[in-house]
Amino acid sequence: MNIGRAIEISSAAETFNITYLDEPVIIQHVDEHTKTARIYYKKEPDREDEVPVLYLIEE
Repeated sequence: MNIGRAIEISSAAETFNITYLDEPVIIQHVDEHTKTARIYYKKEPDREDEVPVLYLIEE
């Protein structure tokens, strides 16, 4: 995924089907400088990670 699309999704009110390593996630925040996104997992909402935006996939 590119940075621009990740930012759009993170600020949208609607829900998107995004995965990270085949796990459904929600994007919380995108850092343009480091090209990373703060995500949490739909199945484990308490689990958060900072991951490269490049590895996020919109289905």
